[in-house]
Amino acid sequence: MADLNVKIGSLTLKNPVMTASGTFGYGLEFADFIDLSRLGAIIVKGTTLHHREGNPYPRMAETPSGMLNAVGLQNKGVEYFIQKIYPEIKNIDTNMIVNVSGSTIDDYVATSAKIAALEKIPAIELNISCPNVKEGGMAFGTSCKSAGNVVKAVRQVYPGTLIVKLSPNVTDIAEIARAVEAEGADSVSLINTLLGMAIDAERRKPILSTVTGGLSGACVKPIALRMVWQVAKAVKVPIIGLGGIMNATDAVEFLLAGATAVQIGTANFIDPQITIKVIDGINGYLKRHGYNSVQEIIGLV
Repeated sequence: MADLNVKIGSLTLKNPVMTASGTFGYGLEFADFIDLSRLGAIIVKGTTLHHREGNPYPRMAETPSGMLNAVGLQNKGVEYFIQKIYPEIKNIDTNMIVNVSGSTIDDYVATSAKIAALEKIPAIELNISCPNVKEGGMAFGTSCKSAGNVVKAVRQVYPGTLIVKLSPNVTDIAEIARAVEAEGADSVSLINTLLGMAIDAERRKPILSTVTGGLSGACVKPIALRMVWQVAKAVKVPIIGLGGIMNATDAVEFLLAGATAVQIGTANFIDPQITIKVIDGINGYLKRHGYNSVQEIIGLV
């Protein structure tokens, strides 16, 4: 077995495979399918300060080699998470990470401060990029100033490992990455979904209730890979790569492009055991090519 350990900020991951927020529930939903303790980290679904109903249905649409979603961060709020979900997940033997979203900087700060008090949550992933939220979400991640401002504010109240999830819906993602690094991000994860649209030709109407939504799945991988490669050359903090990773080879490509770890998202809907298959596949790749550690292939391209 090759050494699969990687470090993200102050976190040590058993291996570089994480789950992407919104695709893995709170982890417990997958406990019947896989041994959760084998994962490098689990990022739970997006959490906001207050209860959110999410967007009206329909809010998902299948596309060639991918899917559109406009769920709209449906969740019961951070207090519900603390009281009901946290006790259920805190003893899972992996890094449990909370994805934090908000409509204002104050929302981000308040939610992050509450999560900071939870001993068994060693990191948060700040979602400044979700294109499904009408107020605030997309705007924070689309300019250096606004992205930097929210990270700076959260950094003041959150002492744990701070991962910032970047939007691909920008002109220069490396510029945004540098801005959040400068304000204290310990890591950046990219990419979030691309803004897309689907139309029902027979009804002559958009399929999604919100008209546009976030595109994910295999179709976005070439863009995600290019952006990870660009950002790897622009920042010193570790990069977590995601976007269309459907198998171990895809994951290895992201590592070669400069990612220290990867997140698996849409593929979880297709195969609930995919994360374990990717972990085993990375190990097999390293053995096949004579590497003793995953560290040896990070950024080789």
